[in-house]
Amino acid sequence: MNIISSPTIQTKRVRPTISKSLLYILCIILAIVFLFPITWSIITSFKPPAEAAAIPPTGLPSYISWENYQKFNGFGDGAGRYLFNSVSVAIMTVAGTVILSTLAGYGFSRFDFPVKNLLFLMILTTLMIPFQMILTPLFLILGALGLQNTLPGLALVYITFQLPFGVFIMRNSFDTVPRELEEAALLDGCSSVSLLYRVMLPIVLPGVITAGIYAFLNSWNEFLAALIFMNHQNMFTFPILLNSVNYGLYGAVDWGALQAGVTISILPSILIFLLFQRYYMQGLTGGSVKA
Repeated sequence: MNIISSPTIQTKRVRPTISKSLLYILCIILAIVFLFPITWSIITSFKPPAEAAAIPPTGLPSYISWENYQKFNGFGDGAGRYLFNSVSVAIMTVAGTVILSTLAGYGFSRFDFPVKNLLFLMILTTLMIPFQMILTPLFLILGALGLQNTLPGLALVYITFQLPFGVFIMRNSFDTVPRELEEAALLDGCSSVSLLYRVMLPIVLPGVITAGIYAFLNSWNEFLAALIFMNHQNMFTFPILLNSVNYGLYGAVDWGALQAGVTISILPSILIFLLFQRYYMQGLTGGSVKA
């Protein structure tokens, strides 16, 4: 009996192993597909200009060249200026979105007030409105407030775009916190503000990070609103500079300089991904993070 059943048991053990191996192979293939364009842009940015524009494309560069980065820095007021503009707007957008969405999510989750559900539904409804439809009203409002061609004005526009999703994420995050924990903190003498800062925020930190990453990526990559609200060249953001390099002089494209700009633009995203890997994923699995 045991001799007959042993192959069956071994077969049952092998099948999950084969399925898991196939899943890993599929994930590796998908990772290669998604990472190939990024890797190709980085490699091309370090090629000499002639090799970067060669048709058919060449493989690895014959030598490491920084000429593409020098050319890219020569467009407009220099890459540093536009990089500073994009970083400033992204930081202000993330800070404003995280603070406002956290407070709004906390209020919608923990307090009762008239038409609360209707108001929350109205906020979610704005997600279905294309932001191109409200560019003209926002342009007029910024003009009336004297915020056109200013980085804080552009950050306010981005915060307006990101708040509905942020409020949705934060309300759901606060809803997962047990009421008993809140009641115990209030019995210990915590005020509503102290309860939010000391007790609730550490628990809903994954939601805060999610809202912040979403706001950062959308503000960092946004092009249309920055092009409309910024009329002065020294106030342009990094995507507008990339668009200028893409079209070039008389339609000629400097592929090496363009790939250098793409490489610079993806560095913050890579940094955000690494931070996400370290803090967010370890927080979900309960792992400890050493400072």
